[in-house]
Amino acid sequence: MPEPFSSPPAEALPHVGALQVALPSPLRQLFDYLPGRQTPAGGWQPGLRVRVPFGRREVVGVVIRTLPRSTLAREKLKPIAEVLDEAPLPADWQWLCHFTARYYQHGLGDTMQLAMPARLRQGYPMAGRTFTQWQAINDASLDSLKNAPKQAELYALLRQHAQGLPAQAISAHGYTKEQLMALSRKGLASSRDVARQAGSRFDPRAGLLASPALPLNREQAAALAALHENLEGYHPCLLEGVTGSGKTEIYLQLIEALAAKGKQSLVLVPEIGLTPQTLSRFRSRFKAPVVALHSGLNDAERMDAWEAAADGRALIVIGTRSAIFTPLANPGAIIVDEEHDGSYKQHDGLRYHARDLAVARAHYHGIPLLLGSATPSLESLSRALAGDYRHLRLTQRPSRHPPARLELTDLRHQRRQGGLLPSAIKAIESTLAAGKQALVFINRRGFAPRLACHACGWMADCGQCDARMTLHRHPPLLACHHCDSRRALPDACPECGSGDLRALGSGTERTEETLTGLFPDATIHRIDRDSTRRKDSFDQVLKEVHRGEPCILVGTQMLAKGHHLPHVTLVVVINADGGLYSADFRALEHSAQLLEQVAGRAGRAAHPGRVLVQTLHPDDPHLGKLAEHGYGALARDLLEERRLAKLPPFGFMALVRLESPKEQAAMALAQAAAQALREWLANVGVAARCLGPVPAPMERRQNRYHVHVLIAADRRSQRQAAANFIVQWLEASREARSVRWSIDIDPQTLA
Repeated sequence: MPEPFSSPPAEALPHVGALQVALPSPLRQLFDYLPGRQTPAGGWQPGLRVRVPFGRREVVGVVIRTLPRSTLAREKLKPIAEVLDEAPLPADWQWLCHFTARYYQHGLGDTMQLAMPARLRQGYPMAGRTFTQWQAINDASLDSLKNAPKQAELYALLRQHAQGLPAQAISAHGYTKEQLMALSRKGLASSRDVARQAGSRFDPRAGLLASPALPLNREQAAALAALHENLEGYHPCLLEGVTGSGKTEIYLQLIEALAAKGKQSLVLVPEIGLTPQTLSRFRSRFKAPVVALHSGLNDAERMDAWEAAADGRALIVIGTRSAIFTPLANPGAIIVDEEHDGSYKQHDGLRYHARDLAVARAHYHGIPLLLGSATPSLESLSRALAGDYRHLRLTQRPSRHPPARLELTDLRHQRRQGGLLPSAIKAIESTLAAGKQALVFINRRGFAPRLACHACGWMADCGQCDARMTLHRHPPLLACHHCDSRRALPDACPECGSGDLRALGSGTERTEETLTGLFPDATIHRIDRDSTRRKDSFDQVLKEVHRGEPCILVGTQMLAKGHHLPHVTLVVVINADGGLYSADFRALEHSAQLLEQVAGRAGRAAHPGRVLVQTLHPDDPHLGKLAEHGYGALARDLLEERRLAKLPPFGFMALVRLESPKEQAAMALAQAAAQALREWLANVGVAARCLGPVPAPMERRQNRYHVHVLIAADRRSQRQAAANFIVQWLEASREARSVRWSIDIDPQTLA
């Protein structure tokens, strides 16, 4: 099958009769324009941003290709309204956008819009903001300052700061712009504009480290030595290390070796909550510029960081999922921390996976790729076991305490308080008495997952989704966690009028309330999406926890992802059964990863940890294997099951999702698309399979009906050919204009 987009040409053609431009549109096509009167200084090249008329408005697009002439009549073409750049966007960024659009079957224009900072989308110059910095000229004559005492004081201040002082800082000292200009006219001070983010290019002669590297144990040293052997060329490695084994220290020392050569490192972390602690650790280690890219930045800050990376001033770039699109002037390595984490997958719009793009990008640049995790994804683990990736292992913690084993406790036929068994309550009491911290993990927000009438059995359902409403106490309301609809608590059952309404099950709020009653003198921190909405609230809680005073943490998976909690010695998992018997074939893998990760928060420092896992299925063989032998043994069993069933990573999938307010419309289009695909597969002999259509696991969500069609194949090329056909068919279908549809390549969930 032909690819929807080819790689950008290396050079512009000598004669330009028309330009093909990628515009912010979901359509997988380019749009032809005439060059217009304005010609860039370097001539027309792929990667230049332009402003063009599109319908009744003007939009910012990117030139993809120059043509001697358009296939359309010249009178039908509109001219470019404005050229926004003198030089094209970075070549590595262009390549990655082309690859992403091609692989994920997405429009190139929409891909480029999502991959660039908002300020570039809005037409701002391709440059970061600057500030004015002033420096003293030391060899100048001071005679002119004899009768200007304030200028003399200002000159002395500037001499104290050899690197220079920003104009804002000078104003904060009480000096005026007029005094600065007077020094400048006398030849005693000079100014220069400095980029706000990573303002000056790093000089390795000034020394790279702000604090010394930590000593490595034998396993860490062996892993780092293996990485140092392959600092040139594409060398993918999976660093599988138990929680708390010191993977981050290996990242730091690898980056140190690359930064000493002036090479940049891109570090991906799964959650914005991990970015501040990672950023703090990296900035305390290095004098070299470190920048961050995540959704918590405003548009101007994001542009500053993006430009500093593209210019090469930022030697270390740390960011969440979207940071994979950051251009690098001199790339040295890409590191993906917690590579198994589902947060690397974008679940709407452009459904890319940042880890998989990191693999493609490292291969393109010819640089090392390091994937780190205590619980590797089955995709990465299978490639490591097959020898495609180098497999490095860390089995020991620096504390020398082995990771705590999971202790399974039976929930059946036992009374619980706020979801907690008496044995768990006693363990928490002992932990607090010893002056340590306990973490209670429950992956449900709110007070209770259901509100029910004890008289007639009515349950509070969401009016827009096939889901129950969750009961919240602070503030008191019913909320749907799928569509975010909310309504007031009823005074009585709407079915029978009974006032006997009861909360069923436990959420973080109910568990917090129970623990407050059981331990009135203890400090209790609840950490979930509701309690951490305010900016920096999560960081403030973590700062308090790191002081080491006895406390209880009650939280969702926000706490399970990579956080170093050195004073936690007990972890209690309220219910471990969420992913054991799901229809989604990945559910058990994800559930096991989550359990192992949350268990890894215990015993990371001087004292050993303990993990209590409450379950209704203590005899489940998968759960038993995880508890007895750890994630690695269970993962290898799951890989064998996947191999026999030809499921990923031994097969390749694409999921077509269709949704409409009308149930019949979504199903009818899905049936027609599936039938067309089956006929095409039979005619061309592509060995892919079309499964469905079937209603989605949650068929109705936000008052829209969802239907799935699944494409499965033994080879990636077969899957891509089938996916490309069905996308083209849907784009050409008149019925598809009234039904929302999308395609998900390598879906991480079938929900």
